[in-house]
Amino acid sequence: MTLKIYGIPRSRTFRALWAAEELQIPYENVAVDFTEGVKKADFLAVNPAGKIPAIADGPFQLSESLAITTYLVKKHGGPLAPKTLEDDARTLQWTLWGVTSIEQHLVDFVGNRYALPAEKRNEGVANAAESKLPRPMESLDQHLAATPYLLGPEFTLADLNVASLLYAAWFWKADLSKWPNVKGWLDRCLTRPGALRARKLREG
Repeated sequence: MTLKIYGIPRSRTFRALWAAEELQIPYENVAVDFTEGVKKADFLAVNPAGKIPAIADGPFQLSESLAITTYLVKKHGGPLAPKTLEDDARTLQWTLWGVTSIEQHLVDFVGNRYALPAEKRNEGVANAAESKLPRPMESLDQHLAATPYLLGPEFTLADLNVASLLYAAWFWKADLSKWPNVKGWLDRCLTRPGALRARKLREG
């Protein structure tokens, strides 16, 4: 059965779509929006929490975007999958670091500085979020000074999970010049063929 990815590309669903494109596995993107789509009974049968994204892989159902990317990569293997116990642990480390250290700050910053309609932006929220980014971004930049990707010389699930969190800042051309290693790494990650195919869905 074809994998079904529920959600719209302009959401955290992008991460699941990117993983599927990197793995070159067949899938169907079932368009479910934030407002009415998540309330429909057929979607709630997949994710009773009423949030996107979610997947149905045959009878197996799963929600939470970074859990989905991890499941898909571990199921299908290939160069994105952790090769050792240590790499598996470091992938989890970076994934959790992204969620706890930067994701909400990036959502608040990018939304209120760039993405939301002007009348809905709150500059105070944007400034407060921006002030919390330097410390974690500097630690990421220092790590990437010594390695092209998070785990070493090759792009892996760790890179996909963290780069997908930073995608909006990169797309909206937020000033990343203070962290040149992060900027170069994002350029490498987000211009890969799989990323370009997923971005076409989101940006098109």
